[in-house]
Amino acid sequence: MAVKFQDYYQVLSVDRSATQEEIQRAYRKLARKYHPDVSKSPKTEGKFKQINEAYEVLRDPEKRKKYDTLGSNWQAGQEFQVPPGFENINVRFGRGRGGGGGFSGKMGGSAFSDFFQAFFGDTMGGGFEEEQPVHVRSDASARAAGHQEATLDIALEEAFHGAGKKIELETLVPGPGGGLSRSRRSYDVKVPRGVTEGSKIRLAGQGSAGFGGRAGDLILKIHILPDPRFEVDGRDLKSVLEITPWEAALGAEIEAPTLEGPVRMKIPAGTQSSQTLRLRGRGLPDRSGAAGDLLTKIRIVVPKSLTPRERELLQQLAKESRFQPRQ
Repeated sequence: MAVKFQDYYQVLSVDRSATQEEIQRAYRKLARKYHPDVSKSPKTEGKFKQINEAYEVLRDPEKRKKYDTLGSNWQAGQEFQVPPGFENINVRFGRGRGGGGGFSGKMGGSAFSDFFQAFFGDTMGGGFEEEQPVHVRSDASARAAGHQEATLDIALEEAFHGAGKKIELETLVPGPGGGLSRSRRSYDVKVPRGVTEGSKIRLAGQGSAGFGGRAGDLILKIHILPDPRFEVDGRDLKSVLEITPWEAALGAEIEAPTLEGPVRMKIPAGTQSSQTLRLRGRGLPDRSGAAGDLLTKIRIVVPKSLTPRERELLQQLAKESRFQPRQ
């Protein structure tokens, strides 16, 4: 099947030799700009999907290596024929239900392009409205026991609030004459509140039939999707908050985003750029209800242009101030 080639490096405006840090930095900058909660442009939804799709590929060393095998001769929008040998076994994760919701309410239609689905088998799933296939990975011992493993991608809000997922599982069941045949079944999966990166949900007896005919387990490994506002560090969250020089010097009380909505944060007088302020209990909760912290790094920004009056006041400050930061 011919599809339109997607240049993921071009989407994120990075070189093909970009480091993982450069790719992450470019993603966060663009995701903040085009997040549906920030931009109201009618083109936002499509652009935001492109950015997330590009980052899903380039942040993953295996996917990036696979993508790079195509070479650099392809141009965005060119007709592209997917090479043979890229078949995937998929588990399909349907519409999420329950708390959080992630981006599902903002992103109608297919979460990924035809190119992504044809080339990667649409390996990210669970955080969007439409069903998304997820690649199943099983080792020899898991196959013998009938166990299956899959990665379940969820939005950060879903990790915080908990969520319900309806999944459609393609599995192996005993057929006539003792052989195995493929069957598709649907299950409701509860994602507990406060799950963390790498934690697992086990659905006992819901995997494929093993060599003895007994069904194994389906093991879902949680992956929290990148969020343009917060970085996950265990149960702590990290964010960046931009403030003005006068807020830093004089102190202020400003609005800061959290997963439970905006809160008022006190900026002490004399706050320095790159200083980290802690909001206790605003991170991801554990089963007991105790939560990690939100660590907010301060970034002092200055206006790119000044009014005549602003320039006059700053010039006056420069003449009167005795502050010498380089001494």
